[in-house]
Amino acid sequence: MLARILVPVGGDAMGKSALAHAAALAHRHKAHIVVAHCRARPEDMVPHGIPLPSFARDTILSQAAQLADQEENALRDALHAMAGTLDLEETDRPDGNSASVQFVEEFGRTPDIVKHNGRLADLVVVEKPQRDRNLGTSALKAALFQTGRPVLMCPPGLTNAPDFGAKVTVGWNGSLEAARSVALTLDLATRADQVTILAVGRGEAHGASAEELQDYYRLRGIAAEIIHFEARNPGLALLEKTEELGAGLLILGAYGQSHERETLFGGNTQSVVDKAKLPIVMAH
Repeated sequence: MLARILVPVGGDAMGKSALAHAAALAHRHKAHIVVAHCRARPEDMVPHGIPLPSFARDTILSQAAQLADQEENALRDALHAMAGTLDLEETDRPDGNSASVQFVEEFGRTPDIVKHNGRLADLVVVEKPQRDRNLGTSALKAALFQTGRPVLMCPPGLTNAPDFGAKVTVGWNGSLEAARSVALTLDLATRADQVTILAVGRGEAHGASAEELQDYYRLRGIAAEIIHFEARNPGLALLEKTEELGAGLLILGAYGQSHERETLFGGNTQSVVDKAKLPIVMAH
């Protein structure tokens, strides 16, 4: 049951597109959204290793606190406005009968706050990293590697369709990461109107076949179709096939190799993260 969705904002985590897509899923699943503001501590703004006179340190701490207060107020105002636009009820006591949202604030680094709030979320929603601006990378990495939960990555500026989540594709190669993604996203597949398994190549040695995944879904009341195809770059091919089918969401396993290795040398997951123009749900 998809009941609790986390959307981290602040720090290097961006939230407008993420909240819009979280809201669409919240309405489909009658889920509750927790918007966690990652607020920097004033002491973290003080330069380390540089001796400062006490008056200078006090001035920096005071100014940092004022800036944090301004950001907090701006985010709260934006949340109230978006909650109304997205038809979300603001409450800290959701009843599970309608889509709702609450705003929480925590001091600290983005990865720590994502880890704290994400481990008891059914889905963590972040925006696609903008590597050229050094934005969003730590939020995505923390969500994938420190929560144990599925992560929805939304391209920034993308406007979600009213039927977001209705048509879903599932990238399948029989790997551990793919199997974990399938298990953690059964709610998304169950509520979808159309599920298509995209089987690339021969798959992992001794891994389950696409037909076995189809049977796994069938036992859970999910009627999935299968498309087999070959591709030199499976990650990009999955994106292309998903767009061709008119699906609005791709589910796949993430980082069969290490994040650092794929970031440096390339890999299927990193190519998806870099090139995606549609929402992706990943699990590691």
